[in-house]
Amino acid sequence: MTNLTVVTGFFLMGFSNIWELQVLHATLFLLIYLVALMGNLLIFTLISLEGKLHTPMYFFLKNLSFLDLCLISITVPNSIANSLNNSYSISFWGCVSQLFLMMLFAASEYFLLTAMSYDRYVAICQPLHYNIIMNNETCVKMASASWLTGGLFGVLYTISTFTLPFCGSKEVHQFFCDVPSLLRISCSDTHLAIDVTMILGFSLGIFCSVYITISYSHIISTVLKIPTKESRSKAFSTCLPHLFVFMLFITTVGIAYLTPPQESDPVLDLLLSMFYTVVPPTLNPVIYSLRNKDMKTALRKLIAWKYFSKGLISKFFP
Repeated sequence: MTNLTVVTGFFLMGFSNIWELQVLHATLFLLIYLVALMGNLLIFTLISLEGKLHTPMYFFLKNLSFLDLCLISITVPNSIANSLNNSYSISFWGCVSQLFLMMLFAASEYFLLTAMSYDRYVAICQPLHYNIIMNNETCVKMASASWLTGGLFGVLYTISTFTLPFCGSKEVHQFFCDVPSLLRISCSDTHLAIDVTMILGFSLGIFCSVYITISYSHIISTVLKIPTKESRSKAFSTCLPHLFVFMLFITTVGIAYLTPPQESDPVLDLLLSMFYTVVPPTLNPVIYSLRNKDMKTALRKLIAWKYFSKGLISKFFP
């Protein structure tokens, strides 16, 4: 008979047992987190303050920045603290919360990227109907649907994972609580609920991937018809990085979640997880927003306003 025990917590995997390498990992993760934090906060602030950026495209970018900020904040700060404290324990409910929030923000971001591809398709391929199709109500509904769908998958994955029995080792071979790593320490051979959830998730994921691919195919086809070379290169420089980050995200998630537990490699799993939890939130601000002309203009206005306000304060209150 299997020896079942009441699980009160887990132990996450560290990047190294050597103190100097732990400090190096904490430093690198801290730098990455600060870059992601400043980039996404800057985008969120600029879009909120600049009236000219209150358009559907920037509405979605604002949501994306918030999701990226939440997604990277769920795992990276905790990993930094664990390395510096040399303590990798996490409570049962802490693990539950981390998994739920990870799935919520990751799934919401995936569906939001699908909505953004539709927005760009309408803007480039049907520009005369853009204001009619992408009105405020439509944008709010699409963003809300992304959040609600992410929340649904967060609940489904969390319940189906933590209703499984855990016995023996409590070492999670990952730097955060993730579904594949938790399945590997479950003593149950049947994962019906989680399998059904994964089938549902990947079915919707494939649908969204196909939809995004078709949308960008139409966009690229339309861009190729643009007479000026400068406009074409500008459009391609925007679309191709979007596709690259999206494909990186979906490919690494697919490999991590579809690899059978018995065939997994802890080191490879660790690297893959960084590509879908750390890299996108760090690169998205640069790829989607900070290279944008309107965003650069808004940033210059914000900097100029800060210097102007400081000048007024120093003038009247020397």
